[in-house]
Amino acid sequence: MRNIAILCSGGDVSGMNAALKRFVEYSFDKGLTPYFVEHGFEGLIDNKIYRASYSDVAGIISRGGTKIYTARSKRFLEQKYRELALNNLRSHGIEYLIVLGGDGSFKGMQKLSDESEDIGFSGIPSTIDNDIAGTEYCLGVDTALNIIRTAIDAIRDTASSFGRAFVIETMGRECGYLALVSALICGAEMCLIPEIPYDLNRYKKHFKKQKEEGRAYFIAIVSESLQDSEQTAKWFEDEVGIESRVTVLGHIQRGGNPTVYDRLMAFKFVTHAIDGLLEGEKSSVVCYNAGGFSRQKIENVAFKKYQINSELLKFGKEFNALEKYKVQKV
Repeated sequence: MRNIAILCSGGDVSGMNAALKRFVEYSFDKGLTPYFVEHGFEGLIDNKIYRASYSDVAGIISRGGTKIYTARSKRFLEQKYRELALNNLRSHGIEYLIVLGGDGSFKGMQKLSDESEDIGFSGIPSTIDNDIAGTEYCLGVDTALNIIRTAIDAIRDTASSFGRAFVIETMGRECGYLALVSALICGAEMCLIPEIPYDLNRYKKHFKKQKEEGRAYFIAIVSESLQDSEQTAKWFEDEVGIESRVTVLGHIQRGGNPTVYDRLMAFKFVTHAIDGLLEGEKSSVVCYNAGGFSRQKIENVAFKKYQINSELLKFGKEFNALEKYKVQKV
């Protein structure tokens, strides 16, 4: 039997455990022997590689995070450690490796692929930032959005009870996807993301008018990439004249039981990854676009800048459009 391994790299996301379960079961179905690599690329270097069985994935599909741990590895930047990692894979007779991670993980996978001709690699986009070029969806995003939605809905209760403005900061590194989608589906009054230029002065007159006409509170969603949450809260107090609070959602966005959609996507991503490797794909990333899956070369994914869907950006620009603030009932 041919051997295949899987690892998780970078930030954890809900859905990774569902992917591990499918990986083990589908590997056996395809006549492969599955192996787990603990602690990502660090585990490859330290040879934390072992055979996986059905018992290893029993009961994990509903759990967030990853059973086999994850890590970021500075050592992996050095060629001597990558060579050690490859030799560790070879020592277990592993012919294929699947990597769950983001663009940094895929860049590492690309280096391994360039330095090896006897091992095939496949990446599965797994980051709540949803910032991987070439795919409109990454594993874990739906669960993160549901966590954010629950938090915002709860915060609205307090905002309305005290008559305050709440500035809610979402994760996103350099990407405003989480903030934008959350603002749209939670009915926020303000959304600030790096992809859309904004001027708080455009809000001032209209927010003050709404306040005079009876609006008791405001919900503002701000991407962490702007590092502007505290200043935005101060702006609400100084310019709009309403008491404000900042809530940084932080790492709760990464955890939680994976949603139905993330469990299903984990199942599909892994299936396409294994099928691609068995079909001879040596170095690719499984991508999801326009309702279908494809496999793209790593360099076309990891080394290009992600852009938010143009339709979503169009909706997002409405937050900055004066037309949004024509007289409206509260």
